[in-house]
Amino acid sequence: MIALSLAEIAEIVGGQSHDIPDPAATVSGPVVIDSREVTQGSLFVAFAGERVDGHDYAQRAVEAGAAAVLAARPVGVPAIVVDDVVAALGALARAVVGRLGTTVVALTGSAGKTSTKDLIAQLLERKGPTVYPAGNLNNEIGLPLTALRATEDTRHLVLEMGARYIGDIRYLTGLVPPRIGLVLNVGTAHIGEFGGREQIAQAKGEMVESLPEDGTAVLNADDPLVRAMSSRTKARVLFFGEAADADVRGEKVRLTDDGRPAFRLHTPTGCSDVTMRLYGEHHVSNALAAAAVAHELGLSADEIAEGLSEAGTLSRWRMEVTERPDGVTFVNDAYNANPESMKAALRALAAMGKGRRTWAVLGQMAELGDASLAEHDAVGRLAVRLNVSKLVAVGGREASWLQLGAYNEGSWGEESVHVSDAQAAVDLLRSELRPGDVVLVKASRSVGLEQVAMALLENASEGEVAGR
Repeated sequence: MIALSLAEIAEIVGGQSHDIPDPAATVSGPVVIDSREVTQGSLFVAFAGERVDGHDYAQRAVEAGAAAVLAARPVGVPAIVVDDVVAALGALARAVVGRLGTTVVALTGSAGKTSTKDLIAQLLERKGPTVYPAGNLNNEIGLPLTALRATEDTRHLVLEMGARYIGDIRYLTGLVPPRIGLVLNVGTAHIGEFGGREQIAQAKGEMVESLPEDGTAVLNADDPLVRAMSSRTKARVLFFGEAADADVRGEKVRLTDDGRPAFRLHTPTGCSDVTMRLYGEHHVSNALAAAAVAHELGLSADEIAEGLSEAGTLSRWRMEVTERPDGVTFVNDAYNANPESMKAALRALAAMGKGRRTWAVLGQMAELGDASLAEHDAVGRLAVRLNVSKLVAVGGREASWLQLGAYNEGSWGEESVHVSDAQAAVDLLRSELRPGDVVLVKASRSVGLEQVAMALLENASEGEVAGR
């Protein structure tokens, strides 16, 4: 964060100073919410969570070098006390970014936000220092924490914005107003909370409504609900996609023999060929979105194509591909799941596994409300249609719907199985995997299916390889 005195911070957040011997003392380190991440000059933000109360770690944070604590009550060490810590954190982020000349890029969508954010960051770093969130810090706490990492040298600030309810994105764009706003797609993630895709579109469109007249709305020309958002903004509109009228578009889209997307990139300033390191055709739309942002910020078609071809995965457990010594390939995409991302991952598995035996280890997709049964059933059926060799449905009721969908799609009952938990899946795979198999692991974050890939990869590294 840019250096600020404790007195300045107290004024920005409307807080009261407690036990601060020197109000001129400076916060020169990062703003953190985990006392283990404190470094000299940090500001430690204390949240009272359901399981852990950060106020209990205030003294430890100061002993570790924190200049002060942002808190909801006095804590016996230097602190700025406020009525609402979340609101104060947001106010601090808004003030800090307002003092900088950095270009703010914000993105939202039902699927692909984090992967696209990673692509945008890797492209923009070619033009100058770029700050972006680690993982998916996209809510009222994670977003300001990311913004507060910006300094005077930061040229681009890339922010991911999530939403569970109408008004969430309006709040986040109010904290750190973007100049470039990107909407990827409108799917069914969190449809249980929203009630329908039209309501999701209403929420996602708050992104473009926030943009200034001299800003740019980057919209998916291939998604009718996103395309329609062009009428909700005063900013200039830049379309991306495979549609013929997209300003930044992909043509001749294909997958390489090992499942990597390749396409011809067209921008208003030129054309160039892209072959990605990432897996799955769904990354084409993500790449085109990132290309549109990069084009808007001055990168040439050749620079964008080179960057997309070299870009890797920056965030864990998102199509993270690892090969064991015996040739078994694990695709760990277990960070989260919704119907769109689940189907995309299955198609990627089918492409990667041509001529090999494929396993889909799948679990619950959360927050689907009344659509849950139909969506889980559809995923199970798609696994059959894609000729996935083995489906392992992990968990309770939703997993049984996955397995039932596969069973009802055809005479495939012996190729699908329902197990109770991640350990049961590990035991099954440990006994049945063969060299050369490809295994996809995916579910909503709460299921914890990353344990499956981690356990079997760890066992392999210790010398326990199937078939020996």
